[in-house]
Amino acid sequence: MTTSSDDTRTRILAAARELFAERGYAATSLSDIAAAVGLTKTAVAYHFHPKDRLALELLSPVAGDMLALLDAPYASRGEFVEALVEFAVRYRSVIRLFMEDLAADDATTTPGSERDQIATFRDTIYAKLVGDDPSPEIRLKSWALLGALQWGAVKTMDLPEEQVRAALLEAARSF
Repeated sequence: MTTSSDDTRTRILAAARELFAERGYAATSLSDIAAAVGLTKTAVAYHFHPKDRLALELLSPVAGDMLALLDAPYASRGEFVEALVEFAVRYRSVIRLFMEDLAADDATTTPGSERDQIATFRDTIYAKLVGDDPSPEIRLKSWALLGALQWGAVKTMDLPEEQVRAALLEAARSF
C-alpha cells in the first residue's frame, strides 16, 4: 500500500505536535520527528524545511480562534477569563510551541517577526483582562493569570482535558 503525500504530511504534523508539546520546539529535531513517524529526516525535510514551517502550519489553525477570542464582545471580565481558559485547554498541545517566545525578552524581538506577533497577542489578551485604567492589583493578578494558564496548560499534557479545564477555571476565578 502506498501512502499519499497528504497522509504523510498529516502524520508528520501529528508527530511534531506531540513532540513539541512534550519536549518543546527547540529540543525537537527533524530527526526526532522522522523517527516518530518511521521516515528518514530527508523525507520529513522534503515536506517541511526548515523546521519553522512545521511550527507555522501547526499554529495556523489556531490563528483564527485567537482572533475570534480577541474580537468577541464579553459582558464581563469573568466571561472573557472563561473563554481564555477554554482556548488554553483546547490548544494546549500547541501552546508550548510559543512558550519560549512568550517568555522571551520583548527588547530582543524584531518588529513583524513571529515573536512580535505572539507578543502582540499576549499584550492584547492582557489589555482585555485589565480593562481601562487598571489598579496595580488587577495588573498583577492579570499577569499571574496569564502565567498560570500558560504553564498549567503545558505542564499537564498527561491529564484529561476536563480535569485541566476544571482546575484552571477554579484557579482563574481566584484571580
